[in-house]
Amino acid sequence: MTTRILLADDQEDVRIGFRLILDAQPDMTVVAEAADGRSAVEQARHLRPDVVLADIRMPRLDGLKVTRLLAGETRVIVVTTFDLDEYVHAALRDGACGFLLKRSGPALLVEAVRAAMAGDTLISPQITVRLLRRLRVPAEPVPSPAEPLTARELEIARLVAHGGTNADIAAELVISPGTVKTHIANIQRKVGAANRVGIAAWAWSTGQMG
Repeated sequence: MTTRILLADDQEDVRIGFRLILDAQPDMTVVAEAADGRSAVEQARHLRPDVVLADIRMPRLDGLKVTRLLAGETRVIVVTTFDLDEYVHAALRDGACGFLLKRSGPALLVEAVRAAMAGDTLISPQITVRLLRRLRVPAEPVPSPAEPLTARELEIARLVAHGGTNADIAAELVISPGTVKTHIANIQRKVGAANRVGIAAWAWSTGQMG
């Protein structure tokens, strides 16, 4: 099944770059582009894409307002050059299915679209690490996993918490990205995490980071 995507960004070169990356995927196609937020909302409501990639700063309506208007109708991933916590919190509060920095690279862009389609939320690793480092050890102990993590799973959980993508982790451990994905699925099940952000939160809050 092909994922239909709408690109919303006032910079044409960004839209061209994203289109080249996404259209190269066998299961994705860009169905429309918008240079401003109002056009993005109008086209999204007319074309019903599966995913909207929305820049934060656009004319007429910004990406946060686009997210607020379209949440519940379609999946919105916010993509921006501005690494500000207030934007992250606002986007996720308003229903965004992901928050990416434009410098995150093509692999993470594709992974974010697939995560959104799977009902998951992907946040750029750089942001995740910064936010999670602020976590304090919880007042009540975090329950131990019903099934202990293996040494390799603990290693991968720590790398996820440091912001590693599947490709990064595969390269560091000299294993395939598919093997990393399998390990991450097992870790999620064992620690009760909904996604890789949950794995990172578990690792930081349980003192696994050393």
